[in-house]
Amino acid sequence: MAEVKLLGVRGSPFVVRVVLALKLKGIEYEFLEENLGNKSELLLKYNPIHKKVPVLVHNEKPVSESLVIVEYIDEAFKGNPILPTEPYQRALARFWTNFIDDKIFSAIRKAVFTLDEVEREKGVEEALEALQFLENDLKTKFFGGDEIGFLDIAALIIAYWVPIFQEVRGLQIFTSEKFPKLYNWSQELINHPIIKENLPPREPLLAFFKARIEGLSASK
Repeated sequence: MAEVKLLGVRGSPFVVRVVLALKLKGIEYEFLEENLGNKSELLLKYNPIHKKVPVLVHNEKPVSESLVIVEYIDEAFKGNPILPTEPYQRALARFWTNFIDDKIFSAIRKAVFTLDEVEREKGVEEALEALQFLENDLKTKFFGGDEIGFLDIAALIIAYWVPIFQEVRGLQIFTSEKFPKLYNWSQELINHPIIKENLPPREPLLAFFKARIEGLSASK
């Protein structure tokens, strides 16, 4: 039995964050695919509060929440640091990763999955404003410099999943014209060998989210 187990769903951007941290660290692990429509006893045992993925189990000790798990991996396993070593830079990285989830992704989710058209438009405006802050902060090839780091892993949801959401909804939020630095960064990121090798296939994700939007529209 592997020392490290990951409970997850392969198409989830939050699970992929953990996969990438494990790969960047060179850690062997066992992946346990979850069916969120019929959650396993293991998932309910290891994450009884939220009952969601990802969950990392290291020596039978569970850790949940994707960004918490990535930090745990960085601290528990030596080599190839993911977070900055300098305290202020670590604090900044944590700030921006939380900003991505709390501001950017929540706005994108509103723009894509909300039924009310006015609320969707608000989501678009909020996403554009939030992305501009991130665009202004990007000064190097990756957010961590020349190597992929904590913020890049968190922001992969922008580089890979947001274009899929846009295609499903016919939106133009994250584009090379609006955010040239972020767009160039996104192409560098998704074409990095480790990232490219571990991204879920695009077409099944596109089909899944199209079906989800159609389901929402049908229930309106």
